[in-house]
Amino acid sequence: MQPHPNVQAVQRALDEAGARDGSGGASLVRLLPDAVHTAAAAAEALGVTVGAIANSLIFDADGAPLLVLTSGAHRVDTAGLAATLGVTRLRRATPEFVKQHTGQVIGGVAPVGHPAPLRTVVDTALTGYDEVWAAGGVPRAVFPTTYAELLRITAGAPAEVA
Repeated sequence: MQPHPNVQAVQRALDEAGARDGSGGASLVRLLPDAVHTAAAAAEALGVTVGAIANSLIFDADGAPLLVLTSGAHRVDTAGLAATLGVTRLRRATPEFVKQHTGQVIGGVAPVGHPAPLRTVVDTALTGYDEVWAAGGVPRAVFPTTYAELLRITAGAPAEVA
């Protein structure tokens, strides 16, 4: 059975970027037995702490998409992040906005594999983990990587987001 087209797009983007996991090997998308729609569910399925889950959250930043990769142990301080980024209005995006800009659905949004690059912020709290896990394009797909790799493969900016 062929993987979902979103999973294929994410793996292709990881391969093209030469993305690495925490041990230095290639980042490979893995399919879990069940969908994991929350950081807690992903952490439990993977046997890791919730803080090592890199949530991919899409926000509407003055009408433009903003991808925030945050530790699963945090909630984004939207007012603080908006001030840091110089954005007037930062709000959680609608499912339609997310799908339009990522081609993926909430719960499975990956850091890469979108139709076009997205402005990205990466939570500095993820530096506390040798390996982090991110969504792979659908709610049951994940891949291992590192904080440094997330910055590199997304051209993201480091920031305190909580």
